[in-house]
Amino acid sequence: MSVQTSLFPTDSTAVQKRIDGLSYIPNFITPAEEATLLNSIDQQSWLTDLKRRVQHYGWKYDYTARRVDESMRLGALPDWLMDYCQRLYADGHLPKIPDQVIINEYQPGQGIVPHVDCVPCFEETIASISLGSPCVMEFTHPATSEKVAHMLEPRSLLIFSGEARYQWKHGIAARKTDKYAGQVIQRGRRVSLTFRNIIAG
Repeated sequence: MSVQTSLFPTDSTAVQKRIDGLSYIPNFITPAEEATLLNSIDQQSWLTDLKRRVQHYGWKYDYTARRVDESMRLGALPDWLMDYCQRLYADGHLPKIPDQVIINEYQPGQGIVPHVDCVPCFEETIASISLGSPCVMEFTHPATSEKVAHMLEPRSLLIFSGEARYQWKHGIAARKTDKYAGQVIQRGRRVSLTFRNIIAG
C-alpha cells in the first residue's frame, strides 16, 4: 500500500473544500504500477486526429459531435485496464465498474480547453489517473467566473461527481510551465487515463 501524501496538501484540501464533489488522492498507484501502465499504453496505437494523441477503450467518443452511440462500441476492455476499473469500484471510488477508458497524452505546451464532460454521454462519477509529469488543472465556474487551480501529481487519482462534475468546467492551459504554490514547475510528458460509464443513446 502506497503512502498517500501530497506535495501540496494544504492547497489540495482547500480546493476540495471549495468544489463539492471533487476528490483527490495522491499516490493512488505506485511508481512500479505507473511504469507498467505507461509501457502497456505505449505498446498500443494512438489516434492523432486531435492536437494531442488519444486512445479509446470500451467505447469510442466522438469529440466533434460530443456523442456516443451503440455503433461506437469497441468491445471489452483489455485486462491491463480492467484491473484498475475493478480496483476503482472495489475501493469505493466509482459506483460501478467503468466500461469506457480514454487515454490522453499531453506533451509540454499542449492542453485541453475548459469543458464539462458530455452530460448525455457519461454517467455522474468520473475518475482520472495521472501518469508522468505533474500538471495544473484549472476549474472554472461558468455562473460566477471563479477560477480554482489544482496540481495533478504523477500517480494521483482525481474523482468528479455532483457539483464538480456538472457545474464546474475543467481544463489544462496550453503552456510549458505551471506556477503553483510559489513554485515554477516544468512540464514533461503527461498521460491521463479517464474512467467512465457510458450512457449510450
